[in-house]
Amino acid sequence: MKYPLVGFPFSESDMLSGRKVLSTKKIITMSKITKDFEKKFAKYLGVKYALMVNSGSSANLLAFFALINPKFKKRLKPNSECIIPAICWSTSLWPIIQAGLKPRFVDVDLKTFNIDLDDLKKKLTNKTKAILAVHVLGNSTNMNELKKIIKKRKLVLIEDTCESLGSKYANKKLGSFGRFGTFSFFVSHQISAGEGGMIVCNDYEDYKIIHSLRAHGWDRGLNISKKNNFNFINSGFNLRPTDITAAIGLNQFKRLNKMINNRSTNRRKIIESIKNSKNWRNQIEFLDPTKKVTPSWFGLPILIHKKFLNRKQRFLNYLNNQGIETRPIISGNFLNQPVSKLYNLNKYKEKFKNADEIEKRGFFIGLHPNKIDQNSVKLLTKNLLMIDKL
Repeated sequence: MKYPLVGFPFSESDMLSGRKVLSTKKIITMSKITKDFEKKFAKYLGVKYALMVNSGSSANLLAFFALINPKFKKRLKPNSECIIPAICWSTSLWPIIQAGLKPRFVDVDLKTFNIDLDDLKKKLTNKTKAILAVHVLGNSTNMNELKKIIKKRKLVLIEDTCESLGSKYANKKLGSFGRFGTFSFFVSHQISAGEGGMIVCNDYEDYKIIHSLRAHGWDRGLNISKKNNFNFINSGFNLRPTDITAAIGLNQFKRLNKMINNRSTNRRKIIESIKNSKNWRNQIEFLDPTKKVTPSWFGLPILIHKKFLNRKQRFLNYLNNQGIETRPIISGNFLNQPVSKLYNLNKYKEKFKNADEIEKRGFFIGLHPNKIDQNSVKLLTKNLLMIDKL
């Protein structure tokens, strides 16, 4: 028996939705289905505009290239600093650098795995112009406090919500607090289109910028020019999705709430089984949601008790050999990645105590969107409590 990070993510109706697009024998690039998905996504998030792209990474790219665009109100100047948590994914970071901005890393909170607001306050300078909040694995920082900082310093907030679609803070969806919110539909995420992503905003001028940047810099679809479809109003990429991915994503989106509930139920079953086991001796710790957060869990993050740290690699090897697939919590402390030296990411030679601890002690297993059976719960309970016996 195996317990993978994610099982096959598509239902029969998902696959049928994709095949229907192909069976029309029309061009499969973004069209009516993509537009329909965007409208329903925006309504769900409680925002005015949503724009589908080919990945969550591309959504982040659009957000930061919008900030430096000549059409952006109070565009950010080169070398402006953008705050980013040390626990992040590579394509949360690279768009900051690719846009000519300077990342300024801050530590994370051990209780939330999200941005440490105290460390953030210490590192704010006159050069700070933006903050990238990475909502980790369905959780978030204290958004009320973050909003106060944003308002007081007149900063731009970008929310990387790629791991947290459906999570709410004080009943407001994550991804709807900032100037832009980004989402991913990769195979292991809350909904999957195989690939794909979404970027959302509330300002029409911002929407026009990301719309043109998404496809070549032209205004097709914006109804600005009635002369022709080849009117270029900005710079641009080609980050378009296809109607196939939109159809699959939209079909999954219809059952998002059910899958969120299933993941939450699976998490509760696993944790309760472990803590009620006769072998439970606090060998591992689990992440609780931040106060006021209603989480849409992505995975089940686990911290190993400090006294067993010397057994971590042996333990992870054991779990994987037992068919329980594991992975780091995002990428660990990104400043410890080899590429950090290549780009001199930690030029201030700072320490990130909490991010290091999460990297050293942490890993996560999958939370499946379908309810798991009791055999899976037993497999996980037995093997996750083996670390003190290895």
